Amino acid sequence: MSRIKIAYPEAVSFTATIPIRITDLNYGNHVGNDAVLSIIHEARMQFLSHYGYSELNCAGVGLIMSDVGIEFKKEIFYGDVLTIEIAAVNFSSVGFDLFYRLRNKESIVAALAKTGMICYNYDVKKIAAVPAEVKANLSGDN
Repeated sequence: MSRIKIAYPEAVSFTATIPIRITDLNYGNHVGNDAVLSIIHEARMQFLSHYGYSELNCAGVGLIMSDVGIEFKKEIFYGDVLTIEIAAVNFSSVGFDLFYRLRNKESIVAALAKTGMICYNYDVKKIAAVPAEVKANLSGDN
């Protein structure tokens, strides 16, 4: 059976810090897979907010997640404060990839994730071009 393998890019565009809540735990007493998806969503919101953006207004366009992959490496427990490094890469005319590296309190990589983001105009319900400002800011070219 093949496994998802995520290669985190060298560049880091932003770092978020997120504490693990008791509600993030599953029946195994560690962070559940659904919670990891929520955690990277929160990290993405902090990343966008850092540049004055949101998923509904990213320099005039919205963002939609087109795909997601998560590679679990270590258990994450209540009391851990995750450091999440984010890199924005692979820009196309209408989207880009965000990579996430989640480190636990010992700075050990606990998970890697990737989300494909597509720019979207919610008013006309159509895919939109990535604004040059967004590419420059999120990729660190600014």
